[in-house]
Amino acid sequence: MKNILSIAGSDPSGGAGIQADLKSIAANGGYGMAVITALTAQNTHGVSGVQAIGGEFVTAQLQTVAADVRIDVVKIGMLANQEIINAVADWLDTLSVPVVLDPVMVATSGDALLEDAAGLHPLLQRATVITPNIAELGALLGAAPAQDWDAVLEQAERLAAEHQVLVLAKGGHLSGLQCPDALVAASGVLAQFSSPRIATENTHGTGCTLSSALATHFAATGDWVQALAAAKGYLERAIGGADELQVGTGHGPVNHFIDFFPGADPMAAWWEDIAVLRAGIDELQFITELADGSLEREKFDYYLAQDALYLQRYAQVLAQASALADELDSQRFWAKGAGEILEGELQLHRSHLGQGLANPSATTLNYVNHLSSCTGSYPELIAAILPCYWLYQDIGKRLAAANHAGHPYGDWLKTYASVEFDESTAQAIELVRDAWKRADGAQRERMRQAFIRSSQHELAFFAQAHEHSVEFSTA
Repeated sequence: MKNILSIAGSDPSGGAGIQADLKSIAANGGYGMAVITALTAQNTHGVSGVQAIGGEFVTAQLQTVAADVRIDVVKIGMLANQEIINAVADWLDTLSVPVVLDPVMVATSGDALLEDAAGLHPLLQRATVITPNIAELGALLGAAPAQDWDAVLEQAERLAAEHQVLVLAKGGHLSGLQCPDALVAASGVLAQFSSPRIATENTHGTGCTLSSALATHFAATGDWVQALAAAKGYLERAIGGADELQVGTGHGPVNHFIDFFPGADPMAAWWEDIAVLRAGIDELQFITELADGSLEREKFDYYLAQDALYLQRYAQVLAQASALADELDSQRFWAKGAGEILEGELQLHRSHLGQGLANPSATTLNYVNHLSSCTGSYPELIAAILPCYWLYQDIGKRLAAANHAGHPYGDWLKTYASVEFDESTAQAIELVRDAWKRADGAQRERMRQAFIRSSQHELAFFAQAHEHSVEFSTA
């Protein structure tokens, strides 16, 4: 477990500041420590008072913690005044660790929390990543807040170039149905993410929560892009569950422990995460023509041949899952799946193919390589495996329902839906759910990402018959 030190102010209502940082760090699998820079009197309606801690005592807190506990990443939030900023900057010169700076200047309520934005300069020079909101980004540049996403990215690139840092550009304060975020370097955008805007008033502490999650995931992965993907996914879930808390009568906090709530079912959230991908599969020309029987035989054979090549490697992956499982029932389930592929499904494929198997396409190779990349972790591996059960069961029900006497692919369609496969899918979902419950926050996010990537590969796999020429080997 990695140790994350938060240097920030306190929020007695628990939604922002040090309290939000510690919750976010813990929820994402880190060990949180806290050096308090200021006390605030605030609730979900706003801040009514700020009492800064003396710079000498802030330094004493920092030195005492560092003398005893390893610090893997430092996250900095509210600092209140120049004395505290200088104290923290001087202390940072005594160690070499990544620094995530959330330049907290104004609370969500609009209350000022920093005397002068220009005073942050000593910390900008020492930061690794800066995570300003749109207003803070403009203030750090001495410019007006950006009014659209392109302007946000332009300002983020300018700030990154001025201080040779990475900047997390955030679009949550813009209007629109999507909330974009991007990791920006002096050379331009390194990665960009977008998620649907969630209709809720309960967004208190989102900046603290995201920056702390980012720091925690970077400590675990060493990769800022991967860390941002995980942190953004976590924040999206936390905002989505915010209304469940019912804290206060103003702008309430996000639900930091949404992943740990009794009865919380990650599988439902994962299924919703791939809703667009599922719709995309349904709309594919290959699927619609396979259902109505108009699919060209050549394209069907191409898909079938690629599927046979995929299943050969997939059976090995299932065998690997069996070897990694620590419970006998799990071992038996995955081994049974591998055996059924080798003894049943591949024979059916070969009975349809009147010639040699195709050469593996780039799409097929990408999918099996993704699965292979997950074999170092049992939870991530079975999360990556799950779409081959769940998505096939989902689309299979509709394909089987389209079957009729005389359908050119009738014997194939009937294999898509069976009681036995329904039972296997339910068991696979349950095994992944159980592994998720035992995983820490960082591993849970890696599982979710493995599941989503496999779902993306499934869409590409179905689509490939209409995108590639048919090349059969003669071997």
